[in-house]
Amino acid sequence: MTSRVGLIAALLFATLLTPAHAVDAAFQQWLAQQWPAAQALGVSRATFDAATRGLEPDLSLPDLAIPGQAEKAPQQPEFVQTPAQYLRETSFDRLATRGRQLATQYRDTLARIEKEFGVPGNVVLAIWARETDYGGYQLPHDAIRVLATQAYVGKRKEFFQNEFLHALKMLQDGVSRADMRSSWGGALGLTQFLPSEFYKYSVDFDGDGRADIWHSVPDALASAAKQLAGKGWRPGEPWAIEVRAPANADCSVGVPEVTRPVGEWVKRGFAPSFGRKLSAADLSYDASLLQPEGSYGPSFLTPKNYFVLKDYNYSDLYVLFVGHLSERIAGARPFETPWSKNAQLKTSDVETMQRRLTALGLYKDKIDGKAGMLTRAALGAYQKKNGLKVDCWPTAAVLEHMRR
Repeated sequence: MTSRVGLIAALLFATLLTPAHAVDAAFQQWLAQQWPAAQALGVSRATFDAATRGLEPDLSLPDLAIPGQAEKAPQQPEFVQTPAQYLRETSFDRLATRGRQLATQYRDTLARIEKEFGVPGNVVLAIWARETDYGGYQLPHDAIRVLATQAYVGKRKEFFQNEFLHALKMLQDGVSRADMRSSWGGALGLTQFLPSEFYKYSVDFDGDGRADIWHSVPDALASAAKQLAGKGWRPGEPWAIEVRAPANADCSVGVPEVTRPVGEWVKRGFAPSFGRKLSAADLSYDASLLQPEGSYGPSFLTPKNYFVLKDYNYSDLYVLFVGHLSERIAGARPFETPWSKNAQLKTSDVETMQRRLTALGLYKDKIDGKAGMLTRAALGAYQKKNGLKVDCWPTAAVLEHMRR
């Protein structure tokens, strides 16, 4: 009888010992193991202990790989909204109006930024707008907790471990914990820098002796410009050129690897929007075809600077938002071709498509449920092979065809 009571007590104790308790103990052990690498970066023991004391993982974050738990996919609007939802005219109108006011307020600073880094002021203003609504959006997370969690149980542990260590170094170098607010991915400041990028690209542009991407607009905008320059921004070149695609356009060639001079695309029937006359320099740039909604919605020719912006945030919709807003701040008109009302398939359905396209040898990128350039092009190739309408857009009908 006594042994039976003891067994029951043990089972009750095991029930009360939730997975969170087990994870916490392992997390504390993992944290302790980070000390040598932090010390190698110049972090003192006092700073390390203060930053990690009482720290617990935030298992509510997306993009984690927790054994036995369903994955919580990132809900970034860039990847779950349709172009029509993400690229709203009301947003452009509001942000462009405010952007023009700020362009006047910071005219001299923006002129200096362009002179030093080659990046136009309206481009860095558009990044500021998209990242934090010109500083009006308050970042919701503690960056130390976010980066530690992602490094401990995220999908990209090595990447985020490096960012976590650099975040500790930022504390060591005088950044306050109160300023270390971030997105779920650990990006900080007015223009959203990862800690390692802060050390690579941050600039003291206002001359006060410290690079402050949280409170100094000159520092934040100059740092964004330096980062774009470091990623290969080409001064004087456009980020993209909106065009009207000919009726016989092959949307499946819309991949970065297929480039032609803009003049060649024009000869093939891609007409610049609003009847725009392109300069000889414009016509000479090598560009890819971008059709964010396949054969629906606007089409764009994308030179090198498009992909530099995409390196800042790996999303076509993000680049379209920033690039178009930069033009609107400078006085340009809305997109000539309207976005369609096409529905967005669920992430899991797009992943199913990607797996099928991979099995057929048509798709060779990651399975991420995002209908990006490579997925759309592979889908177009599938449609051609199967005698379907070639529109390079993931629909329920094409998904059903694949399942059959």
